[in-house]
Amino acid sequence: MKGPQRIACLSSETVEVLYALGQEHRIVGITAFARHPAGVTKKHPIISGFSTAKADKIFAVEPDLILAYSSLQGEIVKECILAGYEVHFFNQRSIAGIFKMIETLGLLLKCTERANALIAQLQAEIDAAKLEATRFAIRPKVYFEEWHTPLYTGIHWVSELINIAGGDDVFATIAQQVSAKNRTVLPEQVIAAAPDLILGSWCGQKFETEVVKARADWQTIPAVQHNQVHEIASEDLLVPGITAITRGLPLIQSYIRSFQSL
Repeated sequence: MKGPQRIACLSSETVEVLYALGQEHRIVGITAFARHPAGVTKKHPIISGFSTAKADKIFAVEPDLILAYSSLQGEIVKECILAGYEVHFFNQRSIAGIFKMIETLGLLLKCTERANALIAQLQAEIDAAKLEATRFAIRPKVYFEEWHTPLYTGIHWVSELINIAGGDDVFATIAQQVSAKNRTVLPEQVIAAAPDLILGSWCGQKFETEVVKARADWQTIPAVQHNQVHEIASEDLLVPGITAITRGLPLIQSYIRSFQSL
C-alpha cells in the first residue's frame, strides 16, 4: 500500500484534485462545501464545514491523513494534531501555489506522474487563454469584488487570472495581501479607478449585480454605465484549485471577450 489510504478533506480543492488524480477511493470524509466533481457530497461522509467542524466527526472516519487549508481552519487542525492525527496544511494563494499543492499531493499519494500531467494540462489552459488575450484590441480595467460589507477586492490568484484572461486588475497592487481585511477598498476608490468591467463572487452568497449598480455615485463608473457588472459563482473561482483555472478563467475571459464588441 502506497501513501495514506484514509484521507479526510476539510476543504474542497483537495477533493477535486484527488478525483483528478484518480485517488478518490482514498477519501473517507469531505467538507460540505465541495462542489466538484458534481454530486460529490453524495459520495462521501460530510465531516466539516469550512471554518467550523466538530472534531469527533473527523475522528469518526479514522483518517490517516487530514488535508486542510488557510488560517480559518487553524483551530480545527490544532485539535486534530493534539489528538495525534497526521495533518497537512495548505495555504496556496497564487497559481504557482495551486500547482505546488497538486505537486505535493502527488508526492504524498505516490502518483507524481498523474500530478505532473494534471499541472501540464492546467498550464496548457492558461497558455491558451494568454494566446487569445493577445488578440484582444482592448485590455479592460477590471474591478473584482470578493465581499460587500466592507468591500474586499480579489485575492492573488483571481488577480492573476484576470491578467491572463486579458484584463488589468485595478487593485493588483493589494491582491497579494493574505488577509481579506488587508484587501479592503473604499467605494470612492472603485469610483476613481473607473473600471470597464466589474466581476464579483461573494463567498457563500449570490453576487447581486443590481445592488452593486445602484450604489451611490457608482453610476459614473464605465462598467455600470455599459451594464458590464457580472457574477462568477464563488465555487468556480474562489476555491484555490483546479476549478479556478478550468471554470473561473474561461468565465473571466468570456466577459473580457464580450467587452471587445461594445
